[in-house]
Amino acid sequence: LGIAREIAALTGVPLRTPAADVVQTGGPIDMLTSVTVEAPDLCPRYAARLMSGVHIAPSPVWMQRRLQVCGMRPHTNVVDGTNYILLELGHPLHAFDYDTLREHRIVVRVARPGEICVTLDGVARSLDPSVLVIADAERAVAIAGVMGGHHSEIRASTERILLESAYFDPQNIRRTSKKLALRTDASFRFERGADFEGLVASVDRCAALIARVADAQVAQGRIDVAARRFVSPTVA
Repeated sequence: LGIAREIAALTGVPLRTPAADVVQTGGPIDMLTSVTVEAPDLCPRYAARLMSGVHIAPSPVWMQRRLQVCGMRPHTNVVDGTNYILLELGHPLHAFDYDTLREHRIVVRVARPGEICVTLDGVARSLDPSVLVIADAERAVAIAGVMGGHHSEIRASTERILLESAYFDPQNIRRTSKKLALRTDASFRFERGADFEGLVASVDRCAALIARVADAQVAQGRIDVAARRFVSPTVA
């Protein structure tokens, strides 16, 4: 999208943004989950979508091919869907197995002293309060903006997912990535500053895409917790 925007500006050709029309056939999202942000300075905005009836399978061939030519290895339709949007819109997203989240809710907070999070690579990482985590009601389930956790990862048995799209403080993500010696596609983008306003379009676009390739139902509504709103600068 960024390249297309530049070409549109150079050539005068109208920019066509990817469709993000979400068909919402599930129950109300606020009856199924909640998001509490305890560290708004490190996570000023967090949006989420909830999906049910997910059928985990290989993604369509067209999606696998596009990911492969961009240097990414296909996984499943859900994980590939988040990676596809990462490449298309430049915004990292993460999918949690909703049924592994204690009390089915999300808490964005700093890590407790000595708290352990087993990341997707199978490594148990010891954290401290300088690290922002995504937690459920009891434990850290991801290192915010860097890597998801093993306990909440998407599995063949996953039927419901919580889709995350957020803005994290770039400096904190860079410090965390260096402290843990953990560089990922997500941290690379977050430490350079994600699109504060575009994160909502990203989660909607991704929900619509996953609903299509995983035959899933999207819950009604979207959670959008924002400690502040972005104000576009005025150019004289």
